[in-house]
Amino acid sequence: MMRSLLSVTLLILLVLTLTAEASRKPKNHKGGKHEKSRPASDCSAAETQYGKCVPEQGDCGDGLREATCKDRTEKIHCKIPCNWKKDISDCKYKFGQWSSCDASTNTKTRSGTLKRALFNAECQTTVKVSKPCSPKVKKTRGEKKLI
Repeated sequence: MMRSLLSVTLLILLVLTLTAEASRKPKNHKGGKHEKSRPASDCSAAETQYGKCVPEQGDCGDGLREATCKDRTEKIHCKIPCNWKKDISDCKYKFGQWSSCDASTNTKTRSGTLKRALFNAECQTTVKVSKPCSPKVKKTRGEKKLI
């Protein structure tokens, strides 16, 4: 009788311990921060064909791209930057310094060389990008505002 009571007590203690341990783990945890952008299949990145990122609204921001491998196609999350980078969003470049402002076009430019292509994108080896010049004039440290 005493042994059966001890066995039941140990069994209940074991069940409570396992239940407490299971509740500590986060539910629906999917892994690292890049989990959303990877297809949940057995394919490697080289085997997978990726489509262009299509924004949900407008021409930039959060969107979806198709990832196809073997006979399976999935939609995965992606993001298109909302500035001059949106044309080269799947290509990573190393850029030089911005040029000085061209007064006739009111733009400045810089060149970049390809570091890597993401999602098997076709990328140019070098690119030249431009953006409008800032209307603000930067002040040096010693300058003070005149009121």
